[in-house]
Amino acid sequence: MSSRNQKRSANSMSGEELSNKLLESIKEMKSGKVARATQIAPNAVTAARLKTGLSQADFAKALHISMRTLQEWEQGRRKPSGAAQSLIEISFRHPEIIAEDFRD
Repeated sequence: MSSRNQKRSANSMSGEELSNKLLESIKEMKSGKVARATQIAPNAVTAARLKTGLSQADFAKALHISMRTLQEWEQGRRKPSGAAQSLIEISFRHPEIIAEDFRD
């Protein structure tokens, strides 16, 4: 069905028909039926932070960077420098070293 026909059929639905379609859609969502699922693999920075179990704030503090810088790295808008990349790799391989200052 073309998008023009879909618009026309949606516009010509009665209130009850629209309510029934919405209810059906809600039931499908709650049951876990989905047309597609998008999975995004975390980048190296996010993966390293998750391995440490630290929040963004604590991970940024451990690396002596601002939380904003960490967010930029995790969102892929900026890339860490060579030294920071080394710290992130250490964080990934040995998360206990980075997280040890934050243990109770």
